[in-house]
Amino acid sequence: MLLTVVDYGVGNLRSIAKSIEKANSESKLNYSVRVSSNVKDIKNSDKIVLPGQGSFKACKNGINNIEGLLEELNESVLTKKKPIYGICAGMQLFATKGFEEEETPGLNWISGEVIKLDLGSTNFKIPHMGWNELKIENDSKVFKDIINKNHAYFIHSYEFIPKDNKNVSITTNYGKDVIAAVSFENIFGSQFHPEKSQSTGIKILTNFLNL
Repeated sequence: MLLTVVDYGVGNLRSIAKSIEKANSESKLNYSVRVSSNVKDIKNSDKIVLPGQGSFKACKNGINNIEGLLEELNESVLTKKKPIYGICAGMQLFATKGFEEEETPGLNWISGEVIKLDLGSTNFKIPHMGWNELKIENDSKVFKDIINKNHAYFIHSYEFIPKDNKNVSITTNYGKDVIAAVSFENIFGSQFHPEKSQSTGIKILTNFLNL
């Protein structure tokens, strides 16, 4: 079985791949983990991980700049229903559109928008950076066995607001409830970084591999 971490010029790909390999080893599964920008690898994958680092616009441009990548992602995820996990800005790309730098169309896999994190008159700083407690909102196969008050590592200035609250799997409190993870059919993602979230992150990646 093949799992591909999509290399489109953003994200800490080595760290992500190592964490997936650790989950793979501990679960005694038999995945080959590949970091690749080759559209054929994505086409041949059983599962896909979409990382993301930097602005929504830069990430979407990175996908658009690789010939055939957008089309293959849509084919794999929407038609073939391959499981995909998006990390940080990779998850945000699932949205209909984002407003970082300028209005930019997303992948439109989960209806919603990515907007600047608005903490009102609180004293909390932006970017939201560091460890925060998780709060389970809706059941999800990938986020099962994660319990309230488990911690995960965040770093972001924008947030994904899904149109349907049923797609919200986890929130965290940072001056207000902030969307921490989403799920919809075969599509899963987290605003936090599982590869930086120690045992909680490994558990989530294991769940994803076990789908």
